[in-house]
Amino acid sequence: MTLFEQHRESLIETEAPLAARMRPRSLDEFIGQSHIIGPGRLLRRAIQADQLSSLIFYGPPGTGKTTLARIIANTTQAHFISINAVLAGVKEIREAIATAQDQRGLYSRKTILFVDEVHRFNKAQQDALLPWVENGTVILIGATTENPYFEVNKALVSRSRIFQLKPLEAADLHQVIDQVLQDGDRGYGKLAIEIAVDAAEHLVNVANGDARALLNALELAVETTPAQDGKIQITLEVAEESIQQRAVLYDKEGDVHFDTISAFIKSVRGSDPDAALYWLARMVYAGEDPRFIFRRLLILASEDIGLADPTAIAVVNACANSFDRVGMPEGRYPLAQATLYLATAAKSNSVMGFFDALAAVERAREDEVPTHLRDANRDKHGFGHGAGYLYPHAYRDHWVAQQYLPGSLQGQVFYQPSDQGYEDQVRQQVARQREAQLTAMVEGFGTALPEVLTFSPANSITDRWLQRTLSQVGDRLAQVRDRIFTLAQLQRHHLVLDLNAGSGLLTWEAVRQVPEGGVYACVAQAADAEALQEQALLLPELTRPIVLSTQLFELPAYLADAGLHLQFDRLIGRNALLSVRDKVSLLQQLLPFLNGNGAIVLAETVPRHTQRLYRLLNSQAFSSKQYRQIVEAEEAIYEDAEDSMVNWDEHSLTTLLQTLNLPSQVQLEMNKTEVRITPVLINRWFASGQARPSYGDRLSQVLSDRLLKTVRDQFNLLTHQLVQWESAIAYVQIQKAETTL
Repeated sequence: MTLFEQHRESLIETEAPLAARMRPRSLDEFIGQSHIIGPGRLLRRAIQADQLSSLIFYGPPGTGKTTLARIIANTTQAHFISINAVLAGVKEIREAIATAQDQRGLYSRKTILFVDEVHRFNKAQQDALLPWVENGTVILIGATTENPYFEVNKALVSRSRIFQLKPLEAADLHQVIDQVLQDGDRGYGKLAIEIAVDAAEHLVNVANGDARALLNALELAVETTPAQDGKIQITLEVAEESIQQRAVLYDKEGDVHFDTISAFIKSVRGSDPDAALYWLARMVYAGEDPRFIFRRLLILASEDIGLADPTAIAVVNACANSFDRVGMPEGRYPLAQATLYLATAAKSNSVMGFFDALAAVERAREDEVPTHLRDANRDKHGFGHGAGYLYPHAYRDHWVAQQYLPGSLQGQVFYQPSDQGYEDQVRQQVARQREAQLTAMVEGFGTALPEVLTFSPANSITDRWLQRTLSQVGDRLAQVRDRIFTLAQLQRHHLVLDLNAGSGLLTWEAVRQVPEGGVYACVAQAADAEALQEQALLLPELTRPIVLSTQLFELPAYLADAGLHLQFDRLIGRNALLSVRDKVSLLQQLLPFLNGNGAIVLAETVPRHTQRLYRLLNSQAFSSKQYRQIVEAEEAIYEDAEDSMVNWDEHSLTTLLQTLNLPSQVQLEMNKTEVRITPVLINRWFASGQARPSYGDRLSQVLSDRLLKTVRDQFNLLTHQLVQWESAIAYVQIQKAETTL
């Protein structure tokens, strides 16, 4: 680089907009997206280990897609090439491939090709990339604001890990402001700036999760406000002048268009006028063509109402004709009227409710479409859109108490039916349905399922190995494992800690379910830890579970010594609390390792409800006094207040969990299975000299040697027989956040 070029680069860097200057340069500076880049997550580990595969970052503007690519460029040892699909074509792709081939041939060096706005490439341009991605000449990193499943070559998608970036939370945006005000080199740390609390709240609220929009507004506020007494005061008035209107993310050809119209139609079909008006307001505010909405309403009038109200289609058609006459903005009245008619199957003059919904859109942070209301036809197998949607026609009276509004607006009322004429009946119907929805919301019924935020191409070798390993456990253990994972509701990007890994019963299933997250396995016995690590060597390095060889009570110190500052999404375990004397103390030590929405899911065998061995004996072989002695001796085992393995049950555990002041739940499940009595099993019952007293040791404290021998002889008569064996498992759920379990 010449001196002139260096001077030009220096000027560009110092004179660049604030958003460009403040772009994070390392993972430690990166704010937000903890679900994919937080400590312990797969993507963070891959960046730090410089072991990247092809990636696609998908999300709205200002969420950090390009920034992540630049961080990778700063940390990787590979050659890094960046192109923009808006400006580049096949020629630039060929030049990049030629450079990558030179780097590989001359220096044995990998090449990372970053393509910004990758969806802008046409099919021919994307096809030109495919063979070079497939043979490993380049590692592709694409960034796109459009759904990659429909805007990017399917062959490229199938060979890439997809990470979905979400709009930044309010706390993240406040952190961005603090970062700007403290950074003296790139931000405003050298200036005396005071920003009012309400001004910061306004900037964060209207930025709507977009860090770039926030930084642009903050820059305008600072640069246009003169200093007074050496200080720049950013008041609410200044902030309002800097960013006046929320930028609504809405692409008439993309996901948000289809998701929003899908939510609108489902809300009308579900007879929810409040949600219907809200989604209508979202579309109108974003500039959707009202004729498109009327066309969908005309279809819905026939498809979902039909002869149940033959005048519905006539009313909608009349409203559409009225709209064509008056145009906008007055045309919003017949548009809202048609929506309300179809949602309630009755005429209404309460269209002013639409403007309440519009006001909510203008003043409240824009919420995303709940996952279960999104368009399932486009990518239900990718991000899980539409999952959990309850089809109203499948329920009695063609209605189900489902939530159609975003989470932050649950319970909001926009439509106020009058008590005039036929609408009085509508008012009573809507009131009943709202009460049912409120009850369902409290019970967690009909609400949105978590959205799938990541995707990886299938690895057939890894999948086959995991499936073979998972299938080697017994049916009963497999049922316990599956129940734990059903309760845990893992997502692909979750970070999971198996609290009592042992044989790996839960570990390998967790590895299978969180391919873009990470799995840590706590193992108490060194031999078990070594066996688990040896098995893990059969998996690719980045997908292996991290084995922590330590006791659970020592886990916090172990992680601190290893420099692992982790926040897990789920802590899972089988019999992790079984023999722990102070269960609450252990849980209190583990809770700090959960993130804000994390949960603990455990399956704990309850010995107090386990099979009593005396019930397997032939009572006729003993006198009534002898048999009573045997029964009392065995029952005494489970009444030992000093034995932490047996001195609890589901009721005492529930009481203990209440002291945590967190939502928790204990479900007891009784089971009966067939067990074959074997000599090995009998020897284990009557073994002596072990760390924990055996069944025989306990009975020997009460029974005579002769009677004890008779008991064992009676068990020997059962050798190789199948018996009904009773057992009980307590499934424990503890939620970190105040949400319904």
